[in-house]
Amino acid sequence: MQTNELIVIGGGLAGTEAAWQAAELGVHVKLVEMRPRQQTPAHVSDRLAELVCSNSLGSDLVHKAPGLLKAELRGLGSLILRCAAETAVPAGSSLAVDREGFGERVTAAIENHPNIELVREEVTAVPDQPCIIASGPLTSPALTADIAGLSGKDHLYFYDALSPIVAIESVDMNIAFRKSRYDEGEQDDGDYINCPLNREEYDAFCAALLAAETITLKQFEQEDPHFFEGCMPIEVMAARGQKALAFGPMRPVGLIDPRTGKRPFAVVQLRQDNLAGSLYNIVGFQTNLRWGDQARVLRLIPGLEKAEFMRYGMMHRNTYINAPTMLHPTMQYRNRADLFFAGQIVGVEGYVGNAGSGLLAGINAARLLQGQHPVILPTTTMMGALAHYVTHAEAKSFQPMKANFGLFAPPQQQIGKSERYRWYAERALTALRRFARESGLRYDRAVAEAQGGRGAEEQG
Repeated sequence: MQTNELIVIGGGLAGTEAAWQAAELGVHVKLVEMRPRQQTPAHVSDRLAELVCSNSLGSDLVHKAPGLLKAELRGLGSLILRCAAETAVPAGSSLAVDREGFGERVTAAIENHPNIELVREEVTAVPDQPCIIASGPLTSPALTADIAGLSGKDHLYFYDALSPIVAIESVDMNIAFRKSRYDEGEQDDGDYINCPLNREEYDAFCAALLAAETITLKQFEQEDPHFFEGCMPIEVMAARGQKALAFGPMRPVGLIDPRTGKRPFAVVQLRQDNLAGSLYNIVGFQTNLRWGDQARVLRLIPGLEKAEFMRYGMMHRNTYINAPTMLHPTMQYRNRADLFFAGQIVGVEGYVGNAGSGLLAGINAARLLQGQHPVILPTTTMMGALAHYVTHAEAKSFQPMKANFGLFAPPQQQIGKSERYRWYAERALTALRRFARESGLRYDRAVAEAQGGRGAEEQG
């Protein structure tokens, strides 16, 4: 079937980025999103690019892996990062956004692009024309079954959990205090709210957490509960050892309790979730506790004794394809050149990583339709390293991967970790500039490096 139209399935971060990139290159794009006609267990609105797990897009420092990935994607003209910058809320050296405002900006950009047609319906089978499948880990059962049939093998799946959100007015600020770790925020009072715990309070919290009842998984989910390490429920983490939480989401490093002048034994951090500053999410506190037990246990945290929960934590099953056996690093399906995959469904973890895979798929699909060769990004870039990992990892033990410097080959010379990370960043941005020039990709160096430079100054 010959066509100059590209179908993009899924209106999440990857799908909207893919549609935008292809449309900007002159391709007519039909973006198909099943919400609100059919909802998922995690989404609550019909907005495109709705953020469901957290409102944070990670570090904005260019010498940190997530920050380097942002710099690369900004240079390549990412819609997602442009909208994120326009709806950013205070989060120290990280990039966090107002959820509703962010989704509204992305939706408006897609709806108003002359080369994009937005269709609200469910796709139940893989189209037989140029297509990008970015339907995410909550892909509908019918489409999931059709995708699984492409390889004749079972897909992988993991369990993903969401953190609770509380109303700021219900937090006791006589106990909790505002402070970013190591005072990294631009504001004197910090961008995070911290609830400190001494050893006795921590032990009591962990005991109550382990004794609480979780929501029973469905029978087919009980057969092989396979949790993704990057989104581990706190009750599962606590079961690994008495200090597991204190060395994880409750680590107190870089924080001093102003009431005692000392570092607390553990701390629970809250991060602003909307521009109005009325909602805060509990950082790293994904959970599958029953809602009644969830409220009771979380109110044992000093400062949250009267917390009003605007959203409870919850858990859902996510679907992933076996990308190492199915995809090229161009994001193309190995057995069909005009079929691409992008987003969490390929095993790229993290909001920005998802958008990055969509950006790559969108550019390559457009190039293919216009008679050009799809590009493989250099593995010395963060996006190139991620694309290489998910398409070359060991298939039997494959798990979703987020941006990290462990994906890079180390420098030959022996240098300290901090210097090495800065060296990685400089090498990556230099390689991407050269590659873009040689491949004819649009790249704005000023946009890419202005953000990273600001972040580096904040870290000081």
